[in-house]
Amino acid sequence: MQPKIRATLALALLMLVPAGMFASSHREAPITALDRSADITDWYAFVSYHNPNKVVFILNVDPLLEPANGPNYFPFDPNILYAMHVDNNNDGVAEDVVLQFQFTTEYRMPDTFTGYVGGIDGIPPITALDGTGSDGLKLGQQYTVTMIKNGGTTDLTGGRTLYAIPSNVGKRTMPSYNSNLYDQGIYDLGNGFRVFAGTVNDPFFVDLGATFDSLNFRMAAGGGILSAAVDADDTHNYAPDSVAGYNVNSIVLEVDTTMLTVDGKLHSSGEKQAVIGTYGSTSRPAVSVRRSQTGSSGFSQVQREGNPLINEVIIGTGSKDKFSTDDPSNDAQFSNFVLHPLLADIFASIGIPVPTGDRTDLLALVQYEAPICPGCGPNDTGVIADLLRLNTGIPATPIGQQKRLGFLVGDLAGFPNGRRPVDDVVDISTRVVAGILVDSVKYGTRIGDGVNTDGDNLGFRTSFPYVREALNGRDSHHVGPGQQGCTGYASGTCPKK
Repeated sequence: MQPKIRATLALALLMLVPAGMFASSHREAPITALDRSADITDWYAFVSYHNPNKVVFILNVDPLLEPANGPNYFPFDPNILYAMHVDNNNDGVAEDVVLQFQFTTEYRMPDTFTGYVGGIDGIPPITALDGTGSDGLKLGQQYTVTMIKNGGTTDLTGGRTLYAIPSNVGKRTMPSYNSNLYDQGIYDLGNGFRVFAGTVNDPFFVDLGATFDSLNFRMAAGGGILSAAVDADDTHNYAPDSVAGYNVNSIVLEVDTTMLTVDGKLHSSGEKQAVIGTYGSTSRPAVSVRRSQTGSSGFSQVQREGNPLINEVIIGTGSKDKFSTDDPSNDAQFSNFVLHPLLADIFASIGIPVPTGDRTDLLALVQYEAPICPGCGPNDTGVIADLLRLNTGIPATPIGQQKRLGFLVGDLAGFPNGRRPVDDVVDISTRVVAGILVDSVKYGTRIGDGVNTDGDNLGFRTSFPYVREALNGRDSHHVGPGQQGCTGYASGTCPKK
């Protein structure tokens, strides 16, 4: 890559891309900047690492939660309906199976100044969510899980009391948070369902500081174009992960694949019935939604996320709110953004090779077709709809062999075939726009920010709920330029330039 291209990449992208482009869905639309509790930061869907007959969904909301920010910390919003949607018949309408979550907040001692206290003044440490060991849990949350399928509604809670895991205040208050308290939030609901909800370590990773400074990427990490060696390194960072040190609220559901497929059966990867389309959404009662455009059953959608690529890199700023609040089945109105992405034109203008003409290669992200659905024919594509499509017939890549660039480098269980926490959607998304799905050699420019993994250096959790324990409010810290956290260098220090 010529130095001139590196130098002009940041300026050229600045002229085009809205501020939230590379931040997955961390406050990328105006409507969610006003309503952070309803802001979906990330949506994940993947085949279980340990059971090829199960699918895992993760819905993360409420971005960039500072672990030390008491006294109430960050409970789920009881006025929001959180939902996971599935399309299983290729029509682009993801209402075939819908899983809904609603929370209630309990103030056990409303006169106390903080939501959590323990290990002081005769109050024992918090070691349980209820009963003995929960005396100091002054603010608690419970939730219900409901499935809507084939027009019928099923209460999956089944009379159980499901508690959301609170923030990790610190070792005096919650001494066994990581070893005991966190896992108390995992519930087996029977019939193949497992669920978890609570505050967790945000698994997303990106150099936000460089991005928001007119995409002024660290030259030490390649200045936006990675070297072959850095690009091949899936376990170290060469630029600071700006999300390191922050928490996020997470809802995780594991479900039998047969509960999701159109005929209730397992299918091989070559069968079209193996592929489902998914997205996560947040909705508020219709009377309270800002700029509401759609709604059902008394709720109006505030935000949705299918692919982490579409709203960030493709949709224009002026259409982001409409996109967020509309149903995916109506996405044909945004098709020109997909077929003619302006970002690709900018790449071409500075010398990065990109395909010309209509970008039909990007339709694989918004329709049912190969390579994600090799069994789909011309009559199976469905309408244009931003759904994260998952081929449930492709088993999970074994732990230790997963690649951050997922499908692009032969790890067929990774994004854009579903999405796992380990997938580097920042680098993948920009390369998809540059045309790598058309020809990985001709259009394979190694665009990237140098943040290749989670910057907390804790590794990704490899078992349910697949998200790590919330960071400790007393002792947590962030990763920034000039600080420790970039293990790609011998010193471990993150570059400033």
